[in-house]
Amino acid sequence: MPRYTVHVRGEWLAVPCLNCTNTIGWLGKEAVRRYMKNKPDNGGFASVEDVKFYIRRCKGLGLLDLDDTVEDALEDNEFVEVVIEGDIMSPDFIPSQPEGVHLYSKYREPEQYISLDGNSLTTKDLVNLGKGLYKIKLTPESEAKVKQSREVIERIVKEQTVVYGITTGFGKFARTVIPNSKLQELQVNLVRSHSAGVGKPLSPERSRMLLALRINVLAKGYSGISLETLQQVIEAFNASCLPYIPEKGTVGASGDLAPLSHLALGLIGEGKMWSPKSGWADAKYVLEAHGLRPITLKPKEGLALINGTQMITSLGCEAVERASAIARQADIIAALTLEVLKGTTRAFDTDIHAVRPHRGQAEVAFRFRSLLDSDHHPSEIAESHRFCDRVQDAYTMRCCPQVHGVVNDTIAFVKDIMTTEINSATDNPMVFAERAETISGGNFHGEYPAKALDYLAIGVHELAAISERRIERLCNPSLSELPAFLVTEGGLNSGFMIAHCTAAALVSENKALCHPSSVDSLSTSAATEDHVSMGGWAARKALRVIEHVEQVLAIELLAACQGIEFLRPLRTTTPLEKVYDLVRSVVRPWMKDRFMAPDIEAAHRLLVEQKASVWQVAKPYIEKYRREHIPESRPISPTAFSLGLLEVNTGVAQGHGHQDGL
Repeated sequence: MPRYTVHVRGEWLAVPCLNCTNTIGWLGKEAVRRYMKNKPDNGGFASVEDVKFYIRRCKGLGLLDLDDTVEDALEDNEFVEVVIEGDIMSPDFIPSQPEGVHLYSKYREPEQYISLDGNSLTTKDLVNLGKGLYKIKLTPESEAKVKQSREVIERIVKEQTVVYGITTGFGKFARTVIPNSKLQELQVNLVRSHSAGVGKPLSPERSRMLLALRINVLAKGYSGISLETLQQVIEAFNASCLPYIPEKGTVGASGDLAPLSHLALGLIGEGKMWSPKSGWADAKYVLEAHGLRPITLKPKEGLALINGTQMITSLGCEAVERASAIARQADIIAALTLEVLKGTTRAFDTDIHAVRPHRGQAEVAFRFRSLLDSDHHPSEIAESHRFCDRVQDAYTMRCCPQVHGVVNDTIAFVKDIMTTEINSATDNPMVFAERAETISGGNFHGEYPAKALDYLAIGVHELAAISERRIERLCNPSLSELPAFLVTEGGLNSGFMIAHCTAAALVSENKALCHPSSVDSLSTSAATEDHVSMGGWAARKALRVIEHVEQVLAIELLAACQGIEFLRPLRTTTPLEKVYDLVRSVVRPWMKDRFMAPDIEAAHRLLVEQKASVWQVAKPYIEKYRREHIPESRPISPTAFSLGLLEVNTGVAQGHGHQDGL
């Protein structure tokens, strides 16, 4: 018998449908009737017939025709929402879909699995898990370790040993011993009371990352969770059943208690939950719709689910992966700007960077050479100013290897810390099966990822700071030798005037966001937790800084391509022409003023989408150049190759009239 879950004024009602020829209108009336039945005042209605409403799907928010049959319009166990005419939504109303619903409607259940053991997850793996590209399973070795650690917990409970968080209260209540008959209630109360976060819910991608990372930590076998419960958590992940997790409320020690408690709350069937099938609904209904049952917490399992740095670290992994992507593309965009501004490539000569051998600096200089070397990629623009009388370029072009380079090195440093953190046990107490004991420690403290992410924000911001100055040079006719603000009929048209202001605004906002959050600490939990990391804010603001960097570079990309228009019919190098063609496939040239925000958004997508990004277009040329210029006699470190940090012994054949000045 088909059954539908219907949302009416904040309540979820399960409505069975005996006759599939019943209409959508009937389903709405039946849901309203059940809603009224549960209210002492009938919900304020005289009768069902007096209620005027419309119905929409929770998935996608599509309106339904009241005259269609449920059989034709709905899938079995689908979630729908009755919206009553005249109702005003309360401020705490949770929408049926999170922001960016158009992205989630494309979700397809993955067929591939990734095996987790708590030791080998990468930042890229975690981001891909967040995107819904994989399901999860445990390795046999991990299953064995989980079972062994659980045996230690069962023995503690059986012998009534006093152990923090297992047979005692938490924080200041660590000396309060809890009787065995109350141990299950202890864990449920822990999850409920700690679910005290505020703010917007995490997006499905970020909730999925958080859940996947917690599974990876539990898979290490030091948390004391039972294999049965861990498998239930994995089943929820694989069904994309994602609890409502407010983004604010963690101080980063003892771990990310508030967000992880909201995660656990949904898994025990309480609070709200989202899935592609249901939209937002009560967690118990979402789990049931996917054939799952709520977790029943055993001793220590509530604590096992909520103790750790996974909020900071999962967001941090997204930050470091996005930072890596934009740092690579910043070099390509800057090279395009250098061409438009008729700069010299002399500053990227191999010997200059060999005598200051920072790995990031050497790699950025190499990328510039690979894109601009005239022996490989003749440039008519470069040839047009070969014998000009300028001495040297401004720092924003000449010093890209030094400025962009340290960003690359910063990202590599932070990525190393994040990789260690995502494969670390961050619980308390830790369960050591080989010693048959538990030990209380402080691995839940978020200082490592918090400090690293503050550093990441400071480092990556510099890409936007220098980019904004290059945008200024492109827009300023006294510096660019191009029309003011890159538009014809200036005055009638304003061109890129305010796009540059937007870039300046984002750079200025980043300056405030780059103030490190981890220098702050407030004592909590009655001075038991008297030093905390504030890592949750470090992670969230690092992501905001990186998004701003992406947007500023998107504006520079548009401006540089617009500059090319005024140099035609001259052509730049082959790889940079390919980048230009990619941009022009989504944004046409500016002949006169038009609505600019969509163009900036389209360029932004070219920097963040994996399949059709600026990097993907230029990468084959960069890697071909690398293969042709790696000295055969020089051994190559696998790490250096994977990071792309290789210097090569080649100069730049592209000649200019610029002379080396002071």
